[in-house]
Order: sequence, then structure tokens, then C-alpha cells
Amino acid sequence: MTDSRDERRPAGELEAAVMAALWAAGAPLTPGRVQAELGGGLARTTVATILTRLHEKGVVGRQRQGRGFAYFPVQDAPGLTARRMHTELDRDADRQTVLARFVAQLGPGDEEVLRRLLDGDER
Repeated sequence: MTDSRDERRPAGELEAAVMAALWAAGAPLTPGRVQAELGGGLARTTVATILTRLHEKGVVGRQRQGRGFAYFPVQDAPGLTARRMHTELDRDADRQTVLARFVAQLGPGDEEVLRRLLDGDER
């Protein structure tokens, strides 16, 4: 029998679960509290490591609480997605081609939203 703590999950999946817990909480959480919110399937040290990495990436902030820290998101989910998109865009030297291919793959609805946003109509 495999202990759920021994199961390996991709770091991105774990980070997403931790971020979901922080967004749902609406208040700073300690690693132990995040662990509890996730159902306890992860070791507290694993949760603490994920939170530290998210802090180093600038995705979460932290404040001193007792001898440790309580963590909070610095952006909402759409803001984080936009940040990831920028990160991916910055990885390629040919920014114009990447943007052109991105736009070419947009569906009609997304294309219309993008046109409105570029024209300054943020509705």
C-alpha cells in the first residue's frame, strides 16, 4: 500500500493547490494551516517548502507570525496567469513572432476581447 505522502505530484500542481487554499482563505495562513486546508495529504515541511518557493518567486507575501510566517497571495488568479504569460513571453528572444502566433491561435471571442482591450475599452 502506498502512503499518500509518498506519491509524487508535479510542483506546478502542488503550487496551484497551495495558491487555491490561500485565495480561498482570504487571510494569511501558516504552513500548518495550509496543510490542513489541503486535507493533510502533504507533509507540513513540503507545504512550507512550496510556500517558500512561491515567496521567492514573488507570488506570495509573508508576515511574521510567532516563530514562523503566515503567507498570503499578492495577486488574484487572473493576475497570476497574466504574470505566467509574461514570463513565458520573456523566455523567447523573438517576442514579435511569439505574440503573432499567440494572436493567430485566438478564437473569435478572445480576439474581440483583445481588440477592445487594445483600443482602451476595458469592459
